[in-house]
Amino acid sequence: MTFFKFKARLYPLVAVAASLFVIVFGLVAAREANMSYYLLGVLAWVSLFGCVKSCLKLLPAFVVFGGAFAGIAYASAGGDVEAAISMLNRFGALFLGVALSMSVEAVRMTRALSQVRTPRALTLGMLIAMSFVPMLKGEIGRVREAMKTRGAGSVLDPKIFYRAFLVPFVMRLVNISDTLALSVETRGFTLGGGLYSIYKKEYPALSDVLFVIGLAVGAALTVVL
Repeated sequence: MTFFKFKARLYPLVAVAASLFVIVFGLVAAREANMSYYLLGVLAWVSLFGCVKSCLKLLPAFVVFGGAFAGIAYASAGGDVEAAISMLNRFGALFLGVALSMSVEAVRMTRALSQVRTPRALTLGMLIAMSFVPMLKGEIGRVREAMKTRGAGSVLDPKIFYRAFLVPFVMRLVNISDTLALSVETRGFTLGGGLYSIYKKEYPALSDVLFVIGLAVGAALTVVL
């Protein structure tokens, strides 16, 4: 019965596979006349399936880097608008693919990988990799707040950057790595072939099938029309 339910969140493995498809198709078919419309459609499609927050987080980066490289492509091609649009399409596909991957929670991805009996080393590596960027962002914010509290000055000063920011930041990362290793061990993560159970399982649903069909149909129409 789970398969026939419509879920707002995508099945983790479907989201990752769709992410790779959007990136590869966007890079290969960037010069297609309808590619920009396809990417706009994908943006609306992924937003419908619970990826709005991740898209909004990456939108400023897309505007800055996509716009900059599109301008470079326009200038280097002698004012060719199609070259600039193609470059924007490539960055748009990359932006949407990364947004799709970011919409998956690390714990849900770990459950899905464990259900399909992925090697524990790969599952653990994926869990740490997906949790690293948010953790890194949080630690940078804490160190900056500590600098403001102590009146350390501007982080642009090389001496202040090294003593007040870089050294505390590295020390916090070392402490976090030790805590993470202990946490993984106490929660029963082993790299051997020991038995394990999954408390809450992840299953694909009808919404995942509809999502994949929508991406595939849009890609086919982009190439054919």
